[in-house]
Amino acid sequence: MPQPHALIAGAGIGGLTAALCLARQGWRVSLFEQAPVLEEVGAGLQLSPNASSILRTIGVLPHLAKAALQPRGLILRRARDASALLTLPLLDAESRWGAPYLVAHRADLQRALLETLAAHKDISLMLGMEVAGFATHGRGIRLVVKQGAVKRTFEGDCLIGADGVHSFTRARLLAAAGLPPAQPTGRRQRIAWRALVPAEKVSADLLLPRTNLWLGADTHLVHYPLRQGKVVNVVAVVETASAASAKEPFWAGSGDPAVLSRRFSNWAKPAQDLLAAAPQWRTHPLVAFPPLPFWSAARVTLLGDAAHPMLPFLAQGAAQAIEDAAALASALRKPGNIEAAFQAYQSVRLARASRVQAASHKQASLYHLKGPAAFARDMVMRFTAPEQALARYDWLYQPQNYPQDHLT
Repeated sequence: MPQPHALIAGAGIGGLTAALCLARQGWRVSLFEQAPVLEEVGAGLQLSPNASSILRTIGVLPHLAKAALQPRGLILRRARDASALLTLPLLDAESRWGAPYLVAHRADLQRALLETLAAHKDISLMLGMEVAGFATHGRGIRLVVKQGAVKRTFEGDCLIGADGVHSFTRARLLAAAGLPPAQPTGRRQRIAWRALVPAEKVSADLLLPRTNLWLGADTHLVHYPLRQGKVVNVVAVVETASAASAKEPFWAGSGDPAVLSRRFSNWAKPAQDLLAAAPQWRTHPLVAFPPLPFWSAARVTLLGDAAHPMLPFLAQGAAQAIEDAAALASALRKPGNIEAAFQAYQSVRLARASRVQAASHKQASLYHLKGPAAFARDMVMRFTAPEQALARYDWLYQPQNYPQDHLT
């Protein structure tokens, strides 16, 4: 039997993980990425046990070890006075959920995936290749990509659309089904401001191995040290009255520190000092879509943000893409009907990813409360036992039962 060949549109976290998972079970994989280089962009990621368990199985964690951090806990703070509302211990994540809870920068995880991928001769990564079209035929799928002004054609057994929030693959699948393009949810726009602050510019308290989450009115702030304490990853999210848009530049925005300073002017001094220490700010819009009616059609399927763009308020965007990759590889682990395998993958993943999307949207409202509602939230957090709070995340952090024996 000839070696099966998967075509993957997009070399982000989901696409790279899917390539690794498939290659470890004998697939040949061709990855097509429209960016001419894989730049070190993005923000910090929280790799909860449902994701780290998969990364460990496919051999990525050793490559990530020096750049990642295992936080001792998560501290939720009130914005106006920095008081701790709730502390969640995370060092026992291994014993509770079977895998570590880690934080890492997206660029460091991407580098670790690429280093792992380099050991697999059956994976080809092609940069500067923009997907321009595809069509299913009796023997497989034909993919057309543009490289500058030149178009090239590739043949494979299936196509996996891991091409992000602005997915070309998703748009084509919906159009073929006679459905309109997916539209972002929400009447308000949320913008994430991100920065890496050098360790020498912050107080020693901010270099402790823990994650800090501050809650304010229409704003919140997350920060934690990375890269062996050399930098502090900072993400500030601000909400505006303008409608959500999927057309803003995703990673390339540049933020004016004066604008951010005004939005956080009534916050506690430690938070203001941290924001002021940032050498530069990058911005990107937070975009979420309602759950799609389907992910797969014939020999084409979706993965990661192409399938389920979600708000980051549960820190599950990357984690759910990694889960997708493992579930997809599980569905394709035996030679046979690819269309049936894609439908099986969809049936396993669509409901869970949709639940995470909904929970992330609900969490967004909780974080950004103001007035009496915020006071009530803070009181509830103060009187919530850490064990009780952790139990609420068991459904999310428990590694899923996607058979992974083929990945070892």
